[in-house]
Amino acid sequence: MSRTKLARVALAAALLFCSGAQAQLFRAYLSSYGSDANPCTLQAPCRLLPAAIAAVASNGEIWMLDSANYNTATVNVDRSVSILAIPGVVGSIVALNGGPAVSITLGGLVVAFRNVVLAPVAGATPGTDGIAMTGASSLVIEDSVIFGLPGNGISVAGQGELTVVRSTIRNGAGLAISLSGGARATISDSHILQYGGLYAQSNGASNVTTASISDSVISGASGAAVEARAVGQNPLARVAVTRSTIEGSAVALKATSNGNRNRLALITFSGSTIAGNATSWHQSGIGASIVTLGNNHITDNDSFVGTTTSTSLQ
Repeated sequence: MSRTKLARVALAAALLFCSGAQAQLFRAYLSSYGSDANPCTLQAPCRLLPAAIAAVASNGEIWMLDSANYNTATVNVDRSVSILAIPGVVGSIVALNGGPAVSITLGGLVVAFRNVVLAPVAGATPGTDGIAMTGASSLVIEDSVIFGLPGNGISVAGQGELTVVRSTIRNGAGLAISLSGGARATISDSHILQYGGLYAQSNGASNVTTASISDSVISGASGAAVEARAVGQNPLARVAVTRSTIEGSAVALKATSNGNRNRLALITFSGSTIAGNATSWHQSGIGASIVTLGNNHITDNDSFVGTTTSTSLQ
């Protein structure tokens, strides 16, 4: 073989080795005994989420192998990724130092959390929200717990999409779920306990903020358990409640609008129980509507404000 060919082979081998060394992982691993100097493999896991996010490929996975806190500051997610703790362990992401536990500001991402806990941490300066998303991305939360936060459990501002399945949001000071600016949310098989409820706000005709909650329980909301609010010029905020229970809250259902036409702030509820609340429903403004499909159980509430609209099942 000529020297030229040998040089070409050597160069190709070097380039192949270099690209392999820099290749990102489909599956990155975290552990309480790991180190961020490691490559985040199963044999040599990293310690904190930012290192794993930097190591994982877009649309990859990050696995938490044992029980620990996996961040020391806000975790900025900049790629599509699934973050999960293996069954039987507590994969904790904490909110501290005045920021959210997780921040998603980019658009076009698909981010999922499974079997994780988002909470404050004792002895540290308190944080704010559990997850704050301002980018037009998709966020999925499954089989997880969010609790004890000074701010909102989940906040989605803008054209993002939120899905919450089989999860619990409890004992916080802000809103359990805050949606605004055209956000969309689907919540199912979940519990909101002793928190501020689900809030959907639209502030202009250019965005429609929508939410549906089904087969879920909201208990002990300090304000409105479910609220649709429309402010600005011809906005639309819409929430559907199906086969769910709202009890022990200050207000079960609240629709507020400052518009000049009907159904700018709309709540529809069906197959649900509204019981033991200080106010069963509160309707305010020309554009506010609360619609019942006539198959709900409403009992033992202290008062109501406004008149619901009844419509038949179709």
